[in-house]
Amino acid sequence: MAKPSGQITIPQFRGMKGSGERITMLTAYDYPFARLLDPLVEGLLVGDTMSMVVQGHGNTLPVTLDEMIYHAEMVGRAATHALVVVDMPFPSFHLGVYKAIENAGRILKETRCQAVKLEGGVDQAEVIAGLVSAGIPVMAHCGLRPQSVHQLGGYRVQRDEEQLLADAKAVEAAGAFAVVLECIPASMATKLTEQLSIPTIGIGAGAGCDGQILVTHDLLGLTSGYVPRFVKPYADIGAVVTKAVTEFRDDVRAGKFPGPEQQFK
Repeated sequence: MAKPSGQITIPQFRGMKGSGERITMLTAYDYPFARLLDPLVEGLLVGDTMSMVVQGHGNTLPVTLDEMIYHAEMVGRAATHALVVVDMPFPSFHLGVYKAIENAGRILKETRCQAVKLEGGVDQAEVIAGLVSAGIPVMAHCGLRPQSVHQLGGYRVQRDEEQLLADAKAVEAAGAFAVVLECIPASMATKLTEQLSIPTIGIGAGAGCDGQILVTHDLLGLTSGYVPRFVKPYADIGAVVTKAVTEFRDDVRAGKFPGPEQQFK
């Protein structure tokens, strides 16, 4: 089934930098949330953060390619406006260029989504170039790389400006249409944004980026436990759910639910 003509395309998304339009992205993992978010933002990311906020793991490593495709298909079916990008999970793009093309090709063929995202800079430039040459749009991801959490020794702010610049320039040259900058000093993110022709999407990278992305569960107060410093919760949906379920439970126990208006005669 063809996508509606109103859906944001890769050239339109990339062109927002030149026109000075700020880009808003959020994560989505299922049909109901994607349907709600789709008309409100320019991009939806089916993130491998699903491993943590949906599956309950401690990091993003356990989620599989098949699981990403399963959830991305739901999101792709709901989206009629936002550009939908799907994370390539670990290690689906570390197995050589041809295997990366095969895996990314599955994502596009089976999900109705338009692009993939992968973590890496100079070290993944060849893979990005291979994907782009195969007609697969790529959003890059530099700075903190959650899939490399063990190698990095935790979720730390990345401050090596020389490496950050090299990585960002490499993914741009390889053909990425945008790049996520995660957990880097705001001044560095601003400098990179000024030097790149492709949009920068920040998460924990300050206000100088061309756009911003957050994990939707963090934004809505649905994350239990640690909330990163760069997150601004805009709601406390967890408290709303707790209140509603508590009232339901109490009504059932007191014999108040179902009442006459919820019963058939």
